[in-house]
Amino acid sequence: MARPRSAQYDTQRAQILEAAARVFAERGYTAATMNEVAAAAGVSKATLYHYYGDKHDLLEQVASSHVARLEALVAEVGTQALAPPEHLRTLVGSFLRAYGNARHAHRVLIEDVKFLDPQARSRVTLAQRRVVAAFAQAIGQAQPGLDAQLQRPVAMLLFGMINWTFTWLRPDGAYTHDALSPVVLALLEGGLPAAAQACPAPRAIPETR
Repeated sequence: MARPRSAQYDTQRAQILEAAARVFAERGYTAATMNEVAAAAGVSKATLYHYYGDKHDLLEQVASSHVARLEALVAEVGTQALAPPEHLRTLVGSFLRAYGNARHAHRVLIEDVKFLDPQARSRVTLAQRRVVAAFAQAIGQAQPGLDAQLQRPVAMLLFGMINWTFTWLRPDGAYTHDALSPVVLALLEGGLPAAAQACPAPRAIPETR
């Protein structure tokens, strides 16, 4: 019988993954090296390879673990039995907080998934689509007047507002992710009724054979 992994093993693995996310985010995945990751994690290169097979393995783990945390947030908010508007507000606030607490991993998820092999990229992309679908459903429930076909586009517009905060929202700046959460919500909630009134008729899409 295999021995269970120690808490120290899991802690060391997590520390290395956090260091890898920071190096990939700051240097770019293609330019980053395993030597740089080992140095950032404060471990030898041999220790690094004990935990992760190669740079691609690190990238996959950074991306998949971050999107798994986002899916867990969706599930956690879903257990709270909130009214639809509060459910949506809680989702947005939770995601902004998560982005602020894991900005390096989030940058890697946004920018570097394209470097994964097709199977790994597919797994991460499917998880991202599940997150978008959960937001689209929450938006539809919070604003029943919104056309069903617009729910996903509005969810994508919402992510367009919040997904790129790592490019301009600095940890030592005047505003935190938490502080901006009410602003995002005000833009979203103020705009949803207008979108429901002004939504264009969906165009006809030719059937494919």
